[in-house]
Amino acid sequence: MFSVEVRDRIMIGHSLPDPFFGPAQNMHGATFVVDVAFFRETLTHQNVVVDIGAALDVLNKTLKPLNYQNLDALPQFKGVLTTTEFLCKYIFDAVATAAKSGALGEDGKGLGKIRVTLHETDLARAAYEGALA
Repeated sequence: MFSVEVRDRIMIGHSLPDPFFGPAQNMHGATFVVDVAFFRETLTHQNVVVDIGAALDVLNKTLKPLNYQNLDALPQFKGVLTTTEFLCKYIFDAVATAAKSGALGEDGKGLGKIRVTLHETDLARAAYEGALA
């Protein structure tokens, strides 16, 4: 399977108000490096997985509403524990919707799967990977 991966980053603030999270229950900041990998079985007519420029643009547009935000204050996250794992799926859903709608060009509609990885530090990361139907 072929893949292309693009990267961006976001800075967010949030809290995880559950005793499970210890000190992270309190408001804290995080800078996530965000990688999105696009996969397909065969290359397009142009011998690419997807247009890298379009992939970077979609990722930037997906992350922009989250960047420099307190996630606790955003209505779409009200009452949600915005863990790294949760945010991976949230970003995956937005990128997958963009791919299906043509934001990655016609070739983006033929992708097999997408993987979103959020790096919290150089020691810890989480990911969500799913097929595109």
